[in-house]
Parts: sequence; structure tokens; C-alpha cells
Amino acid sequence: MAASAKRWLPLEANPEVMNQFLWGLGVPPGEVECNDVYGLDEELLEMVPKTVLAVLFLYPITPESEKERLEKDNNIKQNPCDGVYFKRQTVGNACGTIGLLHAIGNITSEIKLVENSFLDRFYKSTANMDPMERAVYLENDREMEVAHSDAVAAGETETSDDVNDHFICFACVKGQLYELDGRRTAPLSHGPSSPATLLQDAAKVIKGMIAKNPNSMNFNVITISKKVGTEA
Repeated sequence: MAASAKRWLPLEANPEVMNQFLWGLGVPPGEVECNDVYGLDEELLEMVPKTVLAVLFLYPITPESEKERLEKDNNIKQNPCDGVYFKRQTVGNACGTIGLLHAIGNITSEIKLVENSFLDRFYKSTANMDPMERAVYLENDREMEVAHSDAVAAGETETSDDVNDHFICFACVKGQLYELDGRRTAPLSHGPSSPATLLQDAAKVIKGMIAKNPNSMNFNVITISKKVGTEA
């Protein structure tokens, strides 16, 4: 990853903080919201508010997770997949915000962003950029940096820029489940999926990642859902 010297404080894995962050940037309040996933068993997944549009996963960076990431990167397609909104990460600790940008960027057909809001302008400005150009755009975007900083300040835990956890996003695009990680060179496909099975399909991948890090406990799963009955 071509990293810059710029580092942000990490965004807390807190749905309430993320909701205020996204609503302030142009996601329609009351229609789309982040929610905690309390477990990956089928009964607990059924309790997650519908309709799930994207899944965020926070996990600790360990030698095991890094080995797996590098092995998968060797087989990944270098060109971003058609129709998938993807960007690289060059700012340290920006993975939470980038995870949210990946999530919203791949569900804009399902939600209607507030016209001329930050996110409306951001996605229109970066639509024809490649993943690294989008990374540089974010790196130089003072408005987003301030919004991220405000969201960090709204968190409940003391923050430090010395963290070893990482956010990634799972989204269903054109019938495929994609893992979107700004530390990778391109989206990673995990095979067929659908909007109806997105949460269950992502949970299977997440379970596999957790199983390979049995000594770690710092995992969080958060969904971005559209309330039933709201239309884009």
C-alpha cells in the first residue's frame, strides 16, 4: 500500500457514532442506519434490522490475518471489478471512514443521498477516478477530515493513533459478495450472493477470519440497513 504520512485518529466501532457521521454527510436520517450484530449464529443474525445493505467488520491485524491477506492478494484481479465502487487507503487509521465510503458507494441505487450533500458531491466527483486517485482525493479533502475528526470526538472511548485493528466492508454487487479493503489492490470476490443473503454470506466469511485468529477477541460486526418501507 502506498501510504502517506497523514494519519487520522481511528473511528470507533459504534453504530450511534457512525449514524451521526453518515447522516451529517448526506445519508437520509431515519431511512438508513448502522446496527450492531451481536453474534454470527443464525438466530442472532435474524434479529438484525432489515434490509441489510452492507456489512462492516473490524478485526485485529495479526500475523495470521496478514499472512492470509497477502496470500489472497497474490490471486486478486488487479483491475477493479466492473460496477464496484472501490478506493485505496493511503491515510493511516482512515479504515473506518473508508469502510463507510465503500458501503455507501455501492448502495447508492438503494438510497437517495441528500442532494448537494458532502457524499452526493464526493461520489459524483470520484465516479470516474481509479482507486488510487480516489485515495488521493480523500487524503486532500479537508471537509471529510474534519467530519471524521468530529465523529472520533463523539466516541465513548479514549482514542490513540497507535491501533492495530482494521475495518473492511462487505457488499453485494451484481450478484457477487465483495470484500472491500483499502489495503488491498482491488475488490476481492467471495462468490455468488444476493441482497437477501448478504448478511449470512458475509457472516460465513467473517467466521472463517475469526477462526484463523483464535487468540484474538477484538472483533466487531456492524450492518448498514435500510428500514423496511423506505424507498430510494
